[in-house]
Amino acid sequence: MQTTQPIKSLKDIRKLKQYYLDRHQIRNYALVTLGMNTSLRISDLLLLKWENVYNFCNKCYFHHIDILEQKTGKTTKIALNKEVLQALKQLKKTLPHLSSDDYLFQSREGRNRPISRTQAFRIIKKAADELHIEGIISCHSLRKTFGYHAWKKGTPPAVIMTIYNHSSLDITKRYLSIDQDDKDKVFLEINL
Repeated sequence: MQTTQPIKSLKDIRKLKQYYLDRHQIRNYALVTLGMNTSLRISDLLLLKWENVYNFCNKCYFHHIDILEQKTGKTTKIALNKEVLQALKQLKKTLPHLSSDDYLFQSREGRNRPISRTQAFRIIKKAADELHIEGIISCHSLRKTFGYHAWKKGTPPAVIMTIYNHSSLDITKRYLSIDQDDKDKVFLEINL
């Protein structure tokens, strides 16, 4: 079985997001943007409702998502960054009749049902294939992309481990998909 990989190139991340914007697929754009910026598993991401991100009484977005992770049963709190807020605002504009109980990533089949994991996979895989993004790209790539880029920006692996709710640093290290190019860069930049 092949291992899903993060999207390591910032250029590829921009291309992926632009792919959906160019096709006016704002739901899909928001899906990948939230996936890469929240570190949520696709199962948790698809269950998000508007009440998790938007305060309908005060007409403003929350600063954090509070969620009970399905896999771990642990509660986690995730700050919503500017990329996430921008994607949510764009998505909200496309939904004229919105209620707090509506899923963020609604299926076109049936009333207020989230898209399936299979459909999310198809959405991401099709774009990655058409854009010739390197590696084995799937829904889980979004979660791994977050960790890889957090690590590249200097976030200690132990903090990433905590964000992911991993039980060991070894699991987090595998998620980061550190390869020879990453190691070479360290050796070439350290000139003592």
